[in-house]
Amino acid sequence: MHSVLQLDIQGTPQAWIGLEEAALHYAAGSVVWEDGAGPLATLRGGWNAVTGRQSRIDVAPIVALRGHARLNLFDVVPGVTKAKLLRRDRHTCAYCGEVFAERELQAEHIVPDSCGGAYSWMNLVTACAACNARKANRTPEEAGMPLLYLPYVPTRFESFLLEGRRIRADVHEWLAARLPKHSRLH
Repeated sequence: MHSVLQLDIQGTPQAWIGLEEAALHYAAGSVVWEDGAGPLATLRGGWNAVTGRQSRIDVAPIVALRGHARLNLFDVVPGVTKAKLLRRDRHTCAYCGEVFAERELQAEHIVPDSCGGAYSWMNLVTACAACNARKANRTPEEAGMPLLYLPYVPTRFESFLLEGRRIRADVHEWLAARLPKHSRLH
């Protein structure tokens, strides 16, 4: 089952929501605009005694809601997970440059955890087990292992793509069209 991409009225992603929650927004009249190549689903309800017609709601894969955004985008840093980190770094080891399967990679602290390094976007890169063991409890400079790419904090649009949800191609294209030019997700 695919999720619906919920936007604020200006088109900024707010959340992934289910069909039922999207249907509630349609019924409440809070959907201002929608996008996507055709409905994600058609939900059918009861029959109207007067008209004899069945109620139905066509739910688009992308819906923008009226009102204020639930999130202050200036305060929001997308949460770090290992899966999102590996996708951000395209499953490429930051030290040897090889591409690996997800199970062969680790979230590696640039400044080691034992030296006060945070579990954050700017202090984490993807590393293979061999490079991570070789670097050990040192910084890249101390280990003589320069980074092949720099870490960065994903934008809101990148973060929604990095979640790895099953999304329709049209929703993926909609998000991808709004990525910064320098994004590794292109």
